[in-house]
Amino acid sequence: MNLNQIYSSRRTGNNPNTVASRTDFQRDFDRIIFSSAFRRLQNKTQVFPLPGSVFVHNRLTHSLEVSSVGRSLGSIIGEFIFENRKSDLTEDSKNFYQHNLGNVIAAACLCHDVGNPAFGHSGEDAIASYFDQNEKDLKPKFSEKEWADLVNFEGNANAIRVLTHQQQGKDLGGAQLTFSTLASIAKYPCEAVARQKGIIHRKKFGFFQNEKETFLEIAKASHLISESEEPYVFKRHPFVWLVEAADDICYNIIDMEDAHRLGIVSTADCQNLFFELVKSETDDVDRVKRKLDSISNDNERISYLRAKVINALINKSLEIYKQNFDKILSGNLDKALLDIYRDENKSLKDIESFSIEKIYNHKAVVEIENAGYNVMYELLDHFIPSVLKSKDERKSYDKMALKLLPQQFVYEDGSDYQKTLGVIDFVSGMTDNYATDLYRKIKGIDIGMTM
Repeated sequence: MNLNQIYSSRRTGNNPNTVASRTDFQRDFDRIIFSSAFRRLQNKTQVFPLPGSVFVHNRLTHSLEVSSVGRSLGSIIGEFIFENRKSDLTEDSKNFYQHNLGNVIAAACLCHDVGNPAFGHSGEDAIASYFDQNEKDLKPKFSEKEWADLVNFEGNANAIRVLTHQQQGKDLGGAQLTFSTLASIAKYPCEAVARQKGIIHRKKFGFFQNEKETFLEIAKASHLISESEEPYVFKRHPFVWLVEAADDICYNIIDMEDAHRLGIVSTADCQNLFFELVKSETDDVDRVKRKLDSISNDNERISYLRAKVINALINKSLEIYKQNFDKILSGNLDKALLDIYRDENKSLKDIESFSIEKIYNHKAVVEIENAGYNVMYELLDHFIPSVLKSKDERKSYDKMALKLLPQQFVYEDGSDYQKTLGVIDFVSGMTDNYATDLYRKIKGIDIGMTM
């Protein structure tokens, strides 16, 4: 890939660039911050149930922290590209890599989760499972590729839709972000029918059929390497690896800190796991020990080690990215940066194994996943059958159900696929509390007027 061609300030919606004190990529960050899709992340589960007596991370606080890490990664790699590939760069590119790559990665990290439904990954599973379990009745209504989108519903693909799709009555181009920011969140730049386990850029899929033309514009402007055109498959953009690393660094470590604050993980276990990783990456273990000994509060001790671990993982991610830079540019790296590090450092592998056993399978986490799965499934079942009926076929209960759909999600003149995506937009955009509240009302569990 040509380093002068992989970034673009062009936006969805074909709006002309404007002269402003902020760069186009800084404006992306600000647009995301002020968007309703980002704001709703404050009440979407990251791992642990919300709310509680102990404050834990939600999707919004997680995204802010990922963005902070991503800005560091992007700024340092931008400087690395400037210093090591200076002779290959135009003057505009020199300015971009020195001053704006950090802004692109920060913005992409900020919006990487906007397509995730309520209740964590169980929300994604519920949407996919709804179509899978109703295959006999629903599959004939869709093309093969449309059906693949639905039965493999994916938050990453939904993020592209949330950020680019023009809802009814709203402006063209969605959030109107630059193609650089959008390309940076496309971890799986392929169609759903091209999914293939074991291949990093095809493990899941990156865009719905409805957004295919938009994604092809993004791919063209960002000069993504094409692997196939039927179905469409591209190699990852070089910036994706940095967004992915920032996300992996944060969730691996922050989930452990949250579990400690909730009393799920003991101070001794958490401290030992963090300290082993820090010890493997520092030349001054004694200084870390002295600092720990000076802190008497357990939460503060863990916070200190968490900061040291994140710093160590940032440095390792940068090192691995630089070592594999040519492979990344050619689209030939086949493993995530932290996966490469995990293979060479037992400490990170131990943290992950411990988290799976003690945190992600904890009763409170499993309960919220089960509850969330049922809530999301039932909400879809309330709307999908009714929206797919023609106006003449709809009974009074169908009409009543559809009155609950906000107008921006109603596509009466669209195909069955577009009507269905409208319902998914509504349901997947809900916060945990709103989804639960609506579920209780339509099931008759709560009856009464609330505003």
